[in-house]
Formats: sequence, C-alpha cells, structure tokens
Amino acid sequence: MIRRLLPAPLLSAALWALWLVLHETLALGHVLLGLAIGLVIPLITASLRPRQVRIRRPLVLVRLVFTVGFDVVKSALEVAADVLRLDRRNPNSRFVRIPLELRDPGALAALATITTVVPGTVWSELAFDRSAVLLHAWDLTDEAEFVAHFKARYERPLMEIFE
Repeated sequence: MIRRLLPAPLLSAALWALWLVLHETLALGHVLLGLAIGLVIPLITASLRPRQVRIRRPLVLVRLVFTVGFDVVKSALEVAADVLRLDRRNPNSRFVRIPLELRDPGALAALATITTVVPGTVWSELAFDRSAVLLHAWDLTDEAEFVAHFKARYERPLMEIFE
C-alpha cells in the first residue's frame, strides 16, 4: 500500500527539498505545496522510470568495467595515432551489422553506452526486433574478426550479467 502511494520515496523527498530550497522559505503554504509536488510527480511519472535491474553476476560486471576501461584507452590511442599519422592513410571506415543474442533492455542500453564510449565505434541503429545492431567502425580490417571480438568482449559478459 505504501509503495503504491510513494513509489519513489527518495525522489519525493528530493522534490520536496528542492521546492523549499528554490523558494527559500519554510512558510506553511510552501511546505505543503512542496509536499504535494513531491508526492504527485513520482506517481505521474512512475511509468517513465526504468524497471529494477537484477545483476546476476557482479564479478563479471567488475571484469567488464575494467575491460571497457582498457578498451577506451587503447582505442583512444589508436584513433589519435591514425589522426596524427604522417602518411595520411585514410582509415577503412565502414558500417558493420552485428547479429545480437542479447534481448534484455537494460543490457542493450549498457551495450549502446559501451559502444558509444569506446572511441572508433558508433552505435548507429538497432533493428526493430532487436536481432542486430548497426555499428560504424573507424578503421576496420577484418569484419568477421571485429564482429567476433565485439560479441566476445561486450555482448557475452552483458548476457551473463543481465540474463
């Protein structure tokens, strides 16, 4: 019953406190109005909040964080070297379609974030049925190797964590 009336207690408290801070008063009217806002806004926006995520393998998550951190640094150095290269060799940029086994919305969001954070890759499109993602790769030499690397390095750990 309480959870239904107060779906996000921290959000309610934050909205109430923010209202009072912005109006710089503890007048009864503002206290009550801020309380009403703190109670009503979370009820109205409950359907917009993401569902609770259950992390099934926290150690895999820790390993993935370090993997992504390493890949960010490595890719940043590779892209910088390509940009600064004296012979001005143009990179072999291409779009790559990667079939996905991953279906969890939270895991797909994490995969999109990882792809966007790693320099040299851009998440371009997710198939309507979530069966594939279209990525743009900065400098691609072997498409099959890139797909296998992407799936092993990012998709499989996310499947272990979320599914």
